[in-house]
Amino acid sequence: MNFTHSLVILSVLISIAGSYAYIRDTLSGKSKPNRVSWSMWALAPLIGTAAALYAHADPWATVRIFLAGFLPLLVFLASFLNRQSYWKLTLFDVLCGACSVFALIVWAAIDSPRTAILLAAIGDGFASLPTIRKAWQFPETETGVTYIASFVGVLLIIPSIPRWDIENSAFQIYLVIANTFLLFAVYRKRLGFGR
Repeated sequence: MNFTHSLVILSVLISIAGSYAYIRDTLSGKSKPNRVSWSMWALAPLIGTAAALYAHADPWATVRIFLAGFLPLLVFLASFLNRQSYWKLTLFDVLCGACSVFALIVWAAIDSPRTAILLAAIGDGFASLPTIRKAWQFPETETGVTYIASFVGVLLIIPSIPRWDIENSAFQIYLVIANTFLLFAVYRKRLGFGR
């Protein structure tokens, strides 16, 4: 095992710990996941993983994309186990979910792994908007440490990217940007940005 593989493993462990915290808080009713975000966060990266593997992307770099889908799938499933953890969906949530699904449908119609990865990231981005909005208005309904863990996990993956091309780096770059917005939305009041 080399240094970059060690970074991937460390990233995986940090991501699992962050997701565990969110699942724990969801089961206790403290966190209230937006099911549109968490279901799409599961779907888009899992499709992105398949596309990256199909395009012969580096498997070690692709592991992080897989976890970006598998761990949200666990949170989404946990949201059904505690009725208090349910977040009521709005028209905005549904529209963002529809845009996310549309991006994935377009990918299915286009036989291009590179386009699939970009569309998966775009779909994931639309899925992030409902949770960013919710975290902005009600940060107490989120487990911020999950987004910290995800952000750190992605940063650890960056040095392990073997080639800076769409297949290996696009989704990682998107994850850094999305987690930055999520962190700011959750912690902005504590940092003195807003009421």
